[in-house]
Amino acid sequence: MQNQVIIVGAGPVGLTLAVDLGKRGIACTLIERKPEPEFLPKMERCNARSMEMFRRIGVAEKFRAAGLDASVPMDVFIITSMTERPLLRLQYPSVNEAREDIRNVNDGTMPLEPYQLISQYTVEPLLKSVAETLPSVTLRYGCEFVEFAEREGRVDVVCRTESGATETISGAYLVGCDGGGSPVRRQLGIKLRGEANMLQLRQALYRCDELFDRIPLGQGPGHGRHYHVADAQATFLIMQDSTKHWTLHAVVDSDEAMKEQFEKTVGMPVKYEMLYCGQWRQNLMLADSYGNGSRVFLAGDAVHLVIPTGGLGMNSGVGDAFDLSWKLAATIHGWGGPNLLKSYEIERRQIGERNVGASRYASLGRRKWRSQYRPEMRDATPEGQAARDNLARIASVEQRKTNEMIGAELGYRYVDSPIIDNIPGGPEHSFREYTPTTWPGARLPHLWLKDGTPIQDHIPTEGYTVIRLNPTHDIDPLINAFRARGVAFTLLDLNEPIGRNIYERDLLLLRPDMHVVWRDNKPPADAEQLAALATGH
Repeated sequence: MQNQVIIVGAGPVGLTLAVDLGKRGIACTLIERKPEPEFLPKMERCNARSMEMFRRIGVAEKFRAAGLDASVPMDVFIITSMTERPLLRLQYPSVNEAREDIRNVNDGTMPLEPYQLISQYTVEPLLKSVAETLPSVTLRYGCEFVEFAEREGRVDVVCRTESGATETISGAYLVGCDGGGSPVRRQLGIKLRGEANMLQLRQALYRCDELFDRIPLGQGPGHGRHYHVADAQATFLIMQDSTKHWTLHAVVDSDEAMKEQFEKTVGMPVKYEMLYCGQWRQNLMLADSYGNGSRVFLAGDAVHLVIPTGGLGMNSGVGDAFDLSWKLAATIHGWGGPNLLKSYEIERRQIGERNVGASRYASLGRRKWRSQYRPEMRDATPEGQAARDNLARIASVEQRKTNEMIGAELGYRYVDSPIIDNIPGGPEHSFREYTPTTWPGARLPHLWLKDGTPIQDHIPTEGYTVIRLNPTHDIDPLINAFRARGVAFTLLDLNEPIGRNIYERDLLLLRPDMHVVWRDNKPPADAEQLAALATGH
């Protein structure tokens, strides 16, 4: 059988999965109904954790080069129009400034990589170009999923080509990364549950080459990424990565009205073209299951739908892809036990549920300040000024819930996973704040080493790693237990006092995705049992 994994859907999640599997030498075919990537924005920011993972597959710098220029600030504005003094400006660093901050801090509280503003219409062609260089990856655009049938030891997928002909592709596993309406999920009979159709908006994409250089906001350049308009239409203007394309969301009655809304928001004559307009609905939903538990899995929007507040949609899906990829590869390579793939749903569904909750939290914050809008805010009167001041005061608290989600990005940990040394208790899960920890299930905190390199770059993407902060501990039995199972194993001795302060224990066992499996101040009493647990046996 030529294919080991079949992926349905060539959005950022499906393409990320294909690239990571391809780099692990797994033969996979990705099928996509569209003939090519579409020029639609959808997502526009990779968060810090996603960028750390993209660094591990060698594409982070490609994202930086293709995305928003690293010198542009990521500020967020509450405005009445782009020609008037903003009601509120929340300042957030450019990538260059964030990198400098990260370089100067070494207490584990920072990510290794800052965020990157990069639009989906840039991400998809970029990942596609990387996938095309991998000999084990086959991309089939213009190929529509029809149905699948699970056989003994394989999954047969029927697809329809652009000519209308059908053909069957077989693989050991099938992964549906095919969006909120996922045909793969529907065939499995898995339901999405939660809050549906909470608000219907229009989204339009504009080309306006001159706007970025002309934003006055009443007092000089007002460069940033988000412009929330205080009005009754929930108007929200987003700068895309080129600074020439802009996305507007608003509650209006027609596509034509979106042109008027753009002109009203900009507040000055500019040349522009509306390239696209469509409707979308806000949903907060989670799938009952992330697959059938054997050979068919789901990832991304197929299993969780969030409101874009907090930027957790695509980034949650990228996390799904990176979690599932190494587990599929380990199983196909023969060293992964049955609990490895079983752990995918257990680990990622809890994160999906948590991120739906974080999105709800952020959305409620935005609704709270928007509810303070009053028509008299447009008036140059004491009453108008009081209304503007009141909205800005509340937005200064509530809008931060959308833009400050570092706890949700970095601080998630896997609880009750069958491949983690589960210890009762653990630190609190926080959306807004990140406190570094090596509690089993958590992401390894970032640390700069004495030579100026980050510890993440010393942790291989294959197999398991032990970080040893006390060289007197003999871990040969653990090394032998993993290698006896045919698993790659790396010992990383860290003789730096600051590392012991941040990492809390003498010994840490890490998975390929840099999540902590086990930690202690002494070698494991039963090395074979720990190796069996970690590898899914």
